[in-house]
Amino acid sequence: MAVSSLVGGVVRVTSSLHELRGASWDRTHPPPSARRTRHSPVALFVLSFLVHAFIGLRLLPALPAWGAFALGAWLFASALLIPMGLQARRFARPPRADQLATAGLFALGLFSSMFVLTLGRDVLLFAAFLADAGSPALPQTSARWVPLLALGLSVIGLLNTRRTARVKNVDIPITGLPPALQGFTIAQISDLHVGPTIRASYIQRIVDRVNQLEADAVAITGDIVDGPVPELGPHVAPLAGLRARHGSFFVTGNHEYYAGAGPWLAEVRRLGIRVLLNEHVVIRREDTALVLAGVTDFMAHHFDPTHQSDPAAALEGAPADAGARILLAHQPRSATAAEKAGFDLQISGHTHGGQFFPWIFFVRFQQPFTAGLHRLGGLWVYVSRGTGYWGPPKRVAAPSEITRLRLVAA
Repeated sequence: MAVSSLVGGVVRVTSSLHELRGASWDRTHPPPSARRTRHSPVALFVLSFLVHAFIGLRLLPALPAWGAFALGAWLFASALLIPMGLQARRFARPPRADQLATAGLFALGLFSSMFVLTLGRDVLLFAAFLADAGSPALPQTSARWVPLLALGLSVIGLLNTRRTARVKNVDIPITGLPPALQGFTIAQISDLHVGPTIRASYIQRIVDRVNQLEADAVAITGDIVDGPVPELGPHVAPLAGLRARHGSFFVTGNHEYYAGAGPWLAEVRRLGIRVLLNEHVVIRREDTALVLAGVTDFMAHHFDPTHQSDPAAALEGAPADAGARILLAHQPRSATAAEKAGFDLQISGHTHGGQFFPWIFFVRFQQPFTAGLHRLGGLWVYVSRGTGYWGPPKRVAAPSEITRLRLVAA
């Protein structure tokens, strides 16, 4: 099979992971796309074996017998483990399902690095062939390094996810910011992805760190969960302990819809967090108004037509003399509409900053911004790398963060 076809298979697998993960948690209410593609689990197994076979064909002939046996055994196990981990609820019940999911997701991260490094090795060997350069031992040496580097990156990435997200301080210069709003702080957490590998203990550590910031407001910009309320409610419960002068606010991400948005919205409200669904609140300091608005996820209308994301509607009725207009929107793609609506700042997440190599380079093909502070016309857009992680427990060159955003006069 051509390499391009195999790469296409990997892309198709990756693009379907969100849907399959959402369906695996709650089989009675899978997302619409999962209901349309009932055979996708079988296709995932087939594609998994094909792409693992590609790695085997490229590396095994260049390895010594013991190395070929070890790598071949891992490739076979990984080809099974990844689809099973992504659909753990089909094969086991908690807590074994969570253990299976954890193993499968780690294997997915390891495989991802191995696949990319295998392609990179092929490019290196082809370049050496064209240049008539390189050692005769290059095929064997490079074949040994591919699994070693992939394993090293995966272990480092795993260790990075075990650390509590660090605080990142960002100043946002707002033109004409009234003195009363100078230094107004928002603590942002995003993309917690509570699920089989992120549990209550981590969420409690995040809450403790956020509370130490003594922020004016806390913004939760979506994707807090990867499963239904009965399964994950106890692990999200620590969010009730968030403290800020003007409260905590939440907007939906795409994963809330995969997991069942209605029950989760009710649960978030029960925790004492204000949900903003295309609406706003007015915060006053010394008689100066700050508008804090929130919209539903950019793709929410595919799950619930009444949840069409609308930044303009979120600003309706807001005081015209507001000193700052801030929008919480899960996806950076909301920025164009937010800029037209007249917001000064959009706070987003969703991208995870790519999370790990090589995906850090591909986010820009789906989103206008990957991470950090950006300018779009008169709008500032801040994109968090996320406070948790999704899928493989792996972060490389894209550290998780709690963001302390401070408004300052431009």
